[in-house]
Amino acid sequence: MKFAISIDPGNKKCGLVLADLENETVLDSRIARSFSVLDLAIEWINEYNVDLIILGNGTSSKSWELKLSNITNIAIEIVNERGTTFRARYRFYEISPPRALLKIIPRGLRFPPKNLDSIAALILLEDYLDKKLNWLTPLNLKIWP
Repeated sequence: MKFAISIDPGNKKCGLVLADLENETVLDSRIARSFSVLDLAIEWINEYNVDLIILGNGTSSKSWELKLSNITNIAIEIVNERGTTFRARYRFYEISPPRALLKIIPRGLRFPPKNLDSIAALILLEDYLDKKLNWLTPLNLKIWP
């Protein structure tokens, strides 16, 4: 099986997604505080035999690339993350469609949760693969310690 980690880097928190590329599914996702990112990446690398790491080229990406290359020899692909935060708002509603009365409110007037870092990480991976992945796990946008 082929597994990938995608990271939307940040100074205080990062969005991470673990994906099964053969089955085109998201296995896990987190929004992690910066000091927890490497521990989570190591956990996923060891458990899933990850083949690829996708890293957005935005905030502090050079620092994250160096940190990741110090803990693993897995290929790290740097991808353009311009606009991913904005696009994450729309992808959020594809993954978690609005219910009841929210359906009648135009998409541009809906306000999704503010912590969409893991969905931005998903978009980075989807852009790299040039295909959408299935998000089968419950959507959890809380920030992990």
